[in-house]
Amino acid sequence: MEECKIKNLYNLEETIAKELLEKHEYPWEVLPEISDFIIELGNKLDEVKYEKVGEDVWIAKSAKVAPTAYIHGPAIIGENAEIRHCAFIRGKAIVGEGAVVGNSTELKNVILFNKVQVPHYNYVGDSILGYKSHMGAGSITSNVKSNKKLVIVKNGKEKIETGLKKFGAMLGDEVEVGCGSVLNPGTVIGKNTNIYPLSSVRGVVPEKSIYKNQNEIVEKR
Repeated sequence: MEECKIKNLYNLEETIAKELLEKHEYPWEVLPEISDFIIELGNKLDEVKYEKVGEDVWIAKSAKVAPTAYIHGPAIIGENAEIRHCAFIRGKAIVGEGAVVGNSTELKNVILFNKVQVPHYNYVGDSILGYKSHMGAGSITSNVKSNKKLVIVKNGKEKIETGLKKFGAMLGDEVEVGCGSVLNPGTVIGKNTNIYPLSSVRGVVPEKSIYKNQNEIVEKR
């Protein structure tokens, strides 16, 4: 599944987690290592630009964090990021430069590349969101299968067993997810793809396409 490889989904120059991602072929392989990576990286961050504000929590001095936001470590909040009213960061989270985490949005075990926007009532867990990707209001990642079995990434007849019980979605660079959509466990969306509002998405969606429903995915013109 070439389209699911890190090199085909992401511009690694747009994340502070470049070193971690470069070690792996597929992005979901990174999920179990996010926590340890944050702690290791956090202790190396430039103290001129970043301030350690709690146990394993580093926040850029240029970031805007609402007093009502909750941030649990390990976490790194990048330069010029915005953490809005009542955002809930449960830990194991990297929020990239210029990213927006909005009101009542919840994050857990995630990497948000630079300029990502999850601005309104989103849940993003066990996921990686590429550069400038955007999740519309109320769109979420579903990160555990209803039968609690291990997640398998499927693309037609091709399958990859991930060995992971928790796996939300991998969004390539500049993906647009419409309002109210659910990204089911093991979803991988290629870069520059648009997902229609109120979609239920599963499996692999090609890059540079428009997802209307499971049976209608068209190439962008």
